[in-house]
Amino acid sequence: MRHNKKFNHLGRTSAHRKAMLSNMATSLILHKRITTTVAKAKALRPYVEPMITRSKEDTTHSRRMVFKLLQNKFAVTELFREVSPKVADRPGGYTRIIKLGNRLGDSAEMCLIELVDFNANLLDSKAPKKAKTTRRRGGKKVVAPEATAVVKTEKTVIEPVEGDTETNTEVKE
Repeated sequence: MRHNKKFNHLGRTSAHRKAMLSNMATSLILHKRITTTVAKAKALRPYVEPMITRSKEDTTHSRRMVFKLLQNKFAVTELFREVSPKVADRPGGYTRIIKLGNRLGDSAEMCLIELVDFNANLLDSKAPKKAKTTRRRGGKKVVAPEATAVVKTEKTVIEPVEGDTETNTEVKE
């Protein structure tokens, strides 16, 4: 019987899966958004969200607990300095999964997983667009009469060299 075996193993061994989730969580914290498959994103969400909740309380113990999962001191520092102050008032739901369509190579469902409070596109208020200025085209330019003078070409006749069997002369322009 497979009771309580709901976790998606992602086709990997336990150690490989833990290493992959740790690396993906580190990338998500450092870059604020990553592109991955939907299955990996759904597995990453319950891995990352408790870490972010733990980062709200900046104690030595919580830093050590997060470091145990991430194994990257730069990601831990980023999480406690940058991410936790922004999500301090949010009760949960720190990540967002946006489906992107299928990957061309193997048609795997791709998505974008990002930290909700770090979406620059939605948080920045759009500046009003300036009206597009149109320029009037200037009048036709007057060309100096000297520039339009026709240059006469000279035709040169090449005479055949002695011993040449051709009797026709060529004309070059």
